[in-house]
Amino acid sequence: MVHLAKGALALTAALLLSTAASAQQRVLKYNADYDPIPLAAMEALIADFEAANPDIDVQLNNFDHEGYKTAIRNFLTADAPDLANWYAGNRMAPFVAAGQFMDVSDVWESAGLGDDLASAKASMTIDGKQWGVPYTYYQWGIYFNKDAYAAAGAEVPTTWAEFVSNCEKFAAAGVDCLTTGSKALWPIAGIFDYLSLRTNGYEWHMDLTAGKVEWTDPKVKAVFAEWAKILPYTTANHAAIDWQDAAALLVQGKAANYVMGNFAVGTFKEGGMTNENLGFMIFPEITPGIPRAEEAPTDTIHIPAGAKNVEDAKAFLAFVASAEAQTKWNTAVGQLPTNKNSSVPADDPFLVAGFEALSGAYALAQFFDRDAPAEMAKVGMEGFQEFMVKPDNVDAILDRLEKARARIYK
Repeated sequence: MVHLAKGALALTAALLLSTAASAQQRVLKYNADYDPIPLAAMEALIADFEAANPDIDVQLNNFDHEGYKTAIRNFLTADAPDLANWYAGNRMAPFVAAGQFMDVSDVWESAGLGDDLASAKASMTIDGKQWGVPYTYYQWGIYFNKDAYAAAGAEVPTTWAEFVSNCEKFAAAGVDCLTTGSKALWPIAGIFDYLSLRTNGYEWHMDLTAGKVEWTDPKVKAVFAEWAKILPYTTANHAAIDWQDAAALLVQGKAANYVMGNFAVGTFKEGGMTNENLGFMIFPEITPGIPRAEEAPTDTIHIPAGAKNVEDAKAFLAFVASAEAQTKWNTAVGQLPTNKNSSVPADDPFLVAGFEALSGAYALAQFFDRDAPAEMAKVGMEGFQEFMVKPDNVDAILDRLEKARARIYK
């Protein structure tokens, strides 16, 4: 009986210790929308964070992308988690305006993120405050066929004037200066964004996508005037083909340049291109002196205003923003870290070039269909496609986009 009593006492003590440990364990609820590879990468980061913070249990609730777009509007209102995935720039602005994302400027300040995440800071800032942290992005730019350049006797341009001048050389060689596929509309939004950023600058472009600039403004017309210069040298049947079809034209040397995101590199290489004949360049300068902004869709993590475990959530944000965490996650996924002190695989020249381009950028745009409301993005991209097919319709197109702006932004 004595032995049984001692055993019972030992069991009771163990249970009490277990209960105390459970009481000390703090839960951090995190809602996200990861595909399988990014999900595994984030689970590895969470394991690192929990190992460094054994009193915190991060519970990741993963949604599919489309379902998440609806779910976030519901859970931010009703049952907010402590952390939530979203996007930078104008995509986060409605949640900030509605008071549903928390100001995390103190995290940026205490962790010294203003310098480490300098290129992404503008896209995370509203009213002088930061509303989340970015952890990954990827570059857009111009991918080009080096063999097509050599055959046409063209040099890689550094200015828009040089790019346009090259188009005549490519035309003489029977090669499209620029290819794209606008069947799905979105690829040509990248062209518009760069022309807008390079012609009028980042702040102006963000005002345009936020509905603060009239589409009939002379500065908008200036963007389309620059675009018109290369339309005669752009793949003629772009409206009938997808982006992968245009990629094939670049691979085959039937086109010299392609404005596209870095995710397309795999497609170029599957078609037979290598690091030897595939090149990447930053979209060239149009208006001298305008600070260089880049197109870089950026994924972010935020603390909802209704979060229950705010201090631990801030600790997690600081952890995810660190150079080490971002190196690990982005290496696993094949994207770029937003922390300039991170590293990228040295054997991937496109990731290296993209990391340099984005880390040194003045600011980052998120892509037209992220920076503009969905309805405006659709109407806008339809207008871009019509302009590429019928450039003489530019005034009517801009009048239509202005009417849409007046209706959509209320």
